[in-house]
Amino acid sequence: MSQSQSSAEEMNDRLAVEHPINDYYSKSLWPIRKIEEGRLRIIRDMVSASPGDKVLEVGSGGGHVLRMFKQAKLTAVDVSGKFLETARENLQGYDCEFIKGEIDKLGLPAASFDRIICTEVLEHIPDFEPIMREIARLVKPTGRAIITVPNDPLINAGKSVFRNSPVGWVLGDRVNWGGDEFHLHQWRPSEFRGVLSRYFVVEEQQSSPFNWLPIRACFACRPRA
Repeated sequence: MSQSQSSAEEMNDRLAVEHPINDYYSKSLWPIRKIEEGRLRIIRDMVSASPGDKVLEVGSGGGHVLRMFKQAKLTAVDVSGKFLETARENLQGYDCEFIKGEIDKLGLPAASFDRIICTEVLEHIPDFEPIMREIARLVKPTGRAIITVPNDPLINAGKSVFRNSPVGWVLGDRVNWGGDEFHLHQWRPSEFRGVLSRYFVVEEQQSSPFNWLPIRACFACRPRA
């Protein structure tokens, strides 16, 4: 295992322990849960998987995204063994392969997936460009990549206001729920769309909870010819 792989695994294992992913979806503050429910709904609609489709998730976390696609043939890739343990529990009974490692180092066959999902992952990766290239290589020419990122500039501004309010004083550290301190990159939606355009044609863009309040920016893309 290379030093970069070891460092990535250590960071993501720490994230998994300090911010249990099942608790995040079920016990975080009500507005956060609603934002994430909106993100999942957008991803489900963008993926629009048919029975038997091969669906890969890069950075699968606890499997909460993949479990929306029970009729598909799933592949969950994550660098964290702890996240994959949770994903195995959450995806019992699914047709799912679990692979531990960094997607750009696995040597998976080109153009082998109908849909690839990478949600709330790239902001954690120091050098995310190889991941983007690999997603573009792995998705079929007729397939789709669904990629989402948090709008951290907007989120941090909102947290600052909220943290200094009476409600924020009461909630304390719960304002930071979700591990935002692990984010190495911050993008506004328009900035990230520019990053995507180097590798993909963006076919659709939506945001959760609303397009006019883009806390989570979601993009459906096809690979460039």
